[in-house]
Amino acid sequence: MPLESSPENPQPLRVVAQEVKGWVERLGPVWVSGQIIELQRRQGPTQFLTLRDTLAEVSVRLSTTAAVLDTAGPLSEGTTVAAWIKPTVWTKSGQLTYQCQDIRPLGEGRLLAQIEQRKRMLQAEGLFDRALKKRLPFLPREVGLITAKDSAAERDVVQHVTRRWPGVVIRIQYAQMQGITSVQQVIDALGRLEKAPEVDVVVIARGGGSLEDLLPFSDESLVRAVYAARTPVVSAIGHESDTPILDLVADARASTPTDAARLVVPDVLEERRGVDDARRRLRTAMSSRIVAERRALADLRARPVLGDPSGPVRVHRERLDDLRGRARRALRYRLREESSLVSSAVARVRAMSPQATLMRGYAILLAGDGTTVTRVADLDIGDDLLAHLADGTATLEVRDTSPTEETDGTL
Repeated sequence: MPLESSPENPQPLRVVAQEVKGWVERLGPVWVSGQIIELQRRQGPTQFLTLRDTLAEVSVRLSTTAAVLDTAGPLSEGTTVAAWIKPTVWTKSGQLTYQCQDIRPLGEGRLLAQIEQRKRMLQAEGLFDRALKKRLPFLPREVGLITAKDSAAERDVVQHVTRRWPGVVIRIQYAQMQGITSVQQVIDALGRLEKAPEVDVVVIARGGGSLEDLLPFSDESLVRAVYAARTPVVSAIGHESDTPILDLVADARASTPTDAARLVVPDVLEERRGVDDARRRLRTAMSSRIVAERRALADLRARPVLGDPSGPVRVHRERLDDLRGRARRALRYRLREESSLVSSAVARVRAMSPQATLMRGYAILLAGDGTTVTRVADLDIGDDLLAHLADGTATLEVRDTSPTEETDGTL
C-alpha cells in the first residue's frame, strides 16, 4: 500500500527510508550472472567490484569480503561469474547497495579456477620444484614425439628437428590430443617411449586451441605421469599465452612446437660455425705462440753465451787459475811462517835440553839406587857412581870427598 501524505501531513524521511529498505529486502538473496568490469583490492576486510550484465548496459557495484574473493579462486576483470547478492538500503544515506556473499566463476573462469586450485595443490607437493628438473641431452640418440597423427604440430617438430640436425632419429607415438580419451592415450604413449632406452628426450606437442581443448594437459594423472618419467620431457602445448599445468611439471617448456625443436637438438649449421670459429681461434693462438717462441729463441741465440759457448768456461778457468795461484802463495807464506816458529821453538827446546848442558862439559851423577847425586854429603868413600856424559856413561868410584862451604845457592 502506498503511504498517505500531503503537504500539510508529510511522512517523516526515516519512515520512507525504512519502507524502501523493506521493499528492497523483500527480494532476498539472489544468484545473478554478470561480467566483472572493475575489481578493487585494498587493505581491510571489505572489498569492492563492479558487475555488468553480459547483454544490457546495466552495472552494479558490489561489496564483499576478502575471504569471499579468495575462496572464488583467481578473478580478474573480464571474468564471467555467478554472484549471490543481497540488495539492501542504508537508511542513514538512502543508498542502495548489493552485498555479495558468494561468487563463482562461470565458463572459462570456472575452468581457470579449477586449474588454479589443482596447480596450487601440485605445487604444494613439490612437483614444480626446479631443482628436480632433468637436464636435456646435448645431442640425443633418439627424440620421442607424442602428438596427433598428421597434425601441424607433428609437421613442425619433425621438419625443424631434421633441419637442425639431419641425422637425428625421431620415434613418434600418436595419441589423441584433445577429448576424453586424450589423457590416457598420452600417458600410454609416454610409457612406451619410456621403455625404449635409445630415447633420450620426449616431446609432447600440440598446436593452439581453446581452454577446453587444452584441458587434458592440466589433468592431474598426466601431470603425475610426466613427473615420474625418467626421460626428460619437453612440453610444447599451444602458443606462448597458453600455460597448462604440463608446462610447469615438464623438464623444459617450449612456447610452440617449432621452439621444441630448438630445445631438443642443436643446430648443425650453428655448431659447424662454432667449430670453424674454434679452429680459427686455435690457429690464431698457435700462430701467435709459435711467433712468440721464435722470438724468444732468437733472443736466446743473440746472447753472447750462445755466440761463444766457451767464453764462460774461459772466464771461470781464469778465475780458477787466479784462485789456485793465490792459494799456493798463501800456503807457501803460511809454511814459511810456521817453519820459522818451529825452528824458534826447537832452538828454545834445545837450549833447555839436558843434552845441551852435557855438551857444555857437565855430567849427571847417579847413585847406586838410581837417584841423582847433588851433594857431596850424600857420598861415602868407596861408593860407585854412574856418570852421564855428552857421549855416553862412565862408572866411577868415590875415593875422597871435599865439601865446600855452604852457600845461598847464588853464583
